[in-house]
Amino acid sequence: MARLFGTDGVRGVANTELTCDLAFRLGQASAAVLASDVHRPTILVGRDTRISGEMLESALVAGICSVGARAVLVEVMPTPAIAYLTRYYEADAGAVISASHNTVEYNGIKFFDKNGYKLPDALEDKIEEIVRNGLPEGFEMPVGERVGRPVRQRNAARSYVDFVKNTTDVRLDGRHVVLDCAQGASYEVAPMVFRELGAQVSCYYHEPDGTNINDNCGSTHPQRLCELVRELGADVGFAFDGDADRLIASDERGQIINGDQVMALLAVYMKGKGRLRENTLVTTVMSNMGLELAMKKHGIHMDITRVGDRYVLEKMLADGRVLGGEQSGHVIMLDYNTTGDGLVTAVQVITAMVESQSPLSKLAGVMQTMPQSQFAAHVSDSRKYDFENNPKITAKIQELEAKYKGRGRLVIRASGTEPLVRVMIEGPDQREMDTDVFALSKLIEQELN
Repeated sequence: MARLFGTDGVRGVANTELTCDLAFRLGQASAAVLASDVHRPTILVGRDTRISGEMLESALVAGICSVGARAVLVEVMPTPAIAYLTRYYEADAGAVISASHNTVEYNGIKFFDKNGYKLPDALEDKIEEIVRNGLPEGFEMPVGERVGRPVRQRNAARSYVDFVKNTTDVRLDGRHVVLDCAQGASYEVAPMVFRELGAQVSCYYHEPDGTNINDNCGSTHPQRLCELVRELGADVGFAFDGDADRLIASDERGQIINGDQVMALLAVYMKGKGRLRENTLVTTVMSNMGLELAMKKHGIHMDITRVGDRYVLEKMLADGRVLGGEQSGHVIMLDYNTTGDGLVTAVQVITAMVESQSPLSKLAGVMQTMPQSQFAAHVSDSRKYDFENNPKITAKIQELEAKYKGRGRLVIRASGTEPLVRVMIEGPDQREMDTDVFALSKLIEQELN
């Protein structure tokens, strides 16, 4: 049986895969496991803007309260805000109902511990065991006054905005910032942060209707952001994903600045300030080779992990690092928050611009991106890991690895959150790589569907 938890919580199509019954059982199990050492535990609950969020929130909260826990609802809020607010309000755990960058039919549920960190595999396994097998034998269901109760925390957005603003000492007066809020969880807090710091803000995709989250906007579709930055003559543009834990930027020329480039400029900036602990950046195998070359040039070491921001975080915590992330825009800055935080990252990027009196294009120029081709093969979720055991696929992989040996590299991985197998090739010839990536991706689809 497939594991319930992926790399970023439990995720699936809302109301068929991620059902209200499953959400209810996740609420029960999380309250029983995460807060078993307190008498009446408190779990903070937030969500993004997708239409299924309130339905799943009701079920999750019912599960939490059914075992005697207290649910504090902060309603629509970025994922990193839940990580922060769980600590700020001294809750025993936090829960987020979101499918991040996925389209509207998906939703997900992920948890933070009382310190604002995503749960390790072992703790998720304990929750999953209860979800599948029920509460432990002898567990006494509360009745009467011992039943839990949901309450709403009305000023949570204000607390999070103040937190983000306090990560910088600079004012943004005279700076023009374009924001793409992905019709998602940042639609209120992102413009508040930048306006209150003094910037002129042009905000787009900030009118969510429950069905338009990530719809040709946000960090997975930053092209319109780049056009707007050029059209408006703005200094910088920032695009978030549906739950605002990712950031993709646009420089003043309308060029995309991806997660690798953001990490590169922040690493150099932080090293210059003496804030990059052990002069080390933590990234994944999907980061561009150009990032490694840039870091070597600036005397910065790179630690490489498997794909997934949770694995980046585990490495950072184990070795005492403060900066890490992924090419997709998850950037973790442990001096500020315990998870990737798109708003905090954006504020740090513009802080570096102001303090250095340099445009973003110059700061991002510390890294030269090597040609890279990527494609996502669509396969059934239950078979996405089978590519490693398929003779035709493994033969093609070996052929391509031999072809690019010494002049590039090949990375194939199953997505932890979607029914996809992602194929990436890095090398000298874009057209050749595009052809090879497409051929391998189509073979994977043919063999696994």
